[in-house]
Amino acid sequence: MAFSSASNEIYQESLAMHAKYKGKLGIRSKVPLKTKHDLSVAYTPGVAEVSREIVKDKALAYEYTLKANTIAIVTDGSAVLGLGNIGGYAAIPVMEGKAILFKEFAGVDAFPICFESYETNFVDKVRNIAPVFGGINLEDIAAPKCFEVEDALQDIGIPVMHDDQHGTAVVVLAAILNACKVTGKKYGDLNIVISGAGAAGYAITRMLKCIGYSPDVCTRVNDIIVCDTQGTIFRGRPGLYKNKYKFIIAEETNKNALDGSLADAMRGADVFIGVSGPGIVTEKMIRSMNQDAIVFAMANPVPEIMPDKVKHAGAAVVGTGRSDLPNQINNVLAFPGIFRGALDARATRITDEMKIAAAHAIAGCVPRPHRERILPNILDKDVTKAVASAVANAAVQCGCGRARP
Repeated sequence: MAFSSASNEIYQESLAMHAKYKGKLGIRSKVPLKTKHDLSVAYTPGVAEVSREIVKDKALAYEYTLKANTIAIVTDGSAVLGLGNIGGYAAIPVMEGKAILFKEFAGVDAFPICFESYETNFVDKVRNIAPVFGGINLEDIAAPKCFEVEDALQDIGIPVMHDDQHGTAVVVLAAILNACKVTGKKYGDLNIVISGAGAAGYAITRMLKCIGYSPDVCTRVNDIIVCDTQGTIFRGRPGLYKNKYKFIIAEETNKNALDGSLADAMRGADVFIGVSGPGIVTEKMIRSMNQDAIVFAMANPVPEIMPDKVKHAGAAVVGTGRSDLPNQINNVLAFPGIFRGALDARATRITDEMKIAAAHAIAGCVPRPHRERILPNILDKDVTKAVASAVANAAVQCGCGRARP
C-alpha cells in the first residue's frame, strides 16, 4: 500500500512538472544571432559554402554540422515501458526522458522521433532520416518487429541499436560477472533461467549463450532455459515456426529439452533473470534453485518477486530494475556510454565486440563487488566515461571505427 501511495505522488508530481515546462527537452543555439553579420555567417549567404563543401564529401557533415554528436531516439510506440502499444503521441514524454539522459550522462544531443505504430514502411522512414544523425537508438518497439527493424538498418553507415535489447543484455552481463565474484560461481558453469522471450529476453539469451557471437569475443554459460507464457522453450515445441526468434532460442538452449513450467525450469538453476511480469515467482521456486542463487527480478514497476522474499528464500544476490532497491539493473549504465563511444569513434555500427566491451567496463567500475553492490550507481558519470572509452577502442579494433578516440 505504501508503494502504491508513493507511486501516486510521483505520478501527480510528474504530470505537474511536464505541464509546467511543456515537456523536458528544448533546442538552443550554439552561436550568437544578434547582428546582421551573425545571421550572414550562421545562415545565408555563409551557410551555402558549408553545404557546397559537404556536397563534395559527405563525411564533412561530421565536421560542420550537429551530426557528430546527435542521436535519434526512434519508436513506433508499440511497446512503451509497461504500457504496451500506446502509439507515437503517448510515447513522446518517454522518449524526451531518454533524450535528457543522453545529454546528462554522455553529453550527447538526442531527439525523439515518434511514429505511429500503424506505419507500414517504418524501416524506410527511419533510413531516410539518417543523414542528420550520428546514430539511431531504437526504443520501445515490440518484438518481433524490433529485431527485424534493427537488422534491416545495419547497412546505413551509422550505429543503430535497439536499447531494450542490447542495453539490457549488456547490464545483465555486467551484473552476472560481478555476482559470480560474490558467490564464487564460475561463469562458464552457470545454468540460467530467463523468464520472458521478448526483446530483452532474446538479447540476453544471445549474449549469455553467444548465439551468433564470435567465440573470440564471447564466453558462453553452460545452459539457458527460456520461458514464455506457454512454459519452457525447447526444440520440437509445437508452433515455434511462427516466431523465428523463439525458434533460434530453441535450437541453441535447453539442451535437455525440458518441457515444463517456469517452476520446473528453476529447479537446480544458478541464476534467474526476469524480464516478464509481476509476482510470477514464489519463494518455493527460489528455494528449488542451487545454493547461493543469483536472482535478477527486473519486471517494472513490480518485480517477478520482491527482494525481501528472495533473500528470505536463501538467495545470495538479488537485483531488480527499481531505483529504490539495491543492485538496480538499469540500461542507463550502458546506452549513454555505448553511443558516446560509437560517436567518438565515428563507428558505422555497434558490434558484438563493442557490447561485450561495454559490459566488462561496467563490471570493472565496481572493483570489490558484494551482495548489496554488484553494479555501480546509475548516477555515476564515471561509468559513462569508462564505457565510452572501452566501446570506442573496441570499434577501432574491430574495424568499424572511422576515427581514433
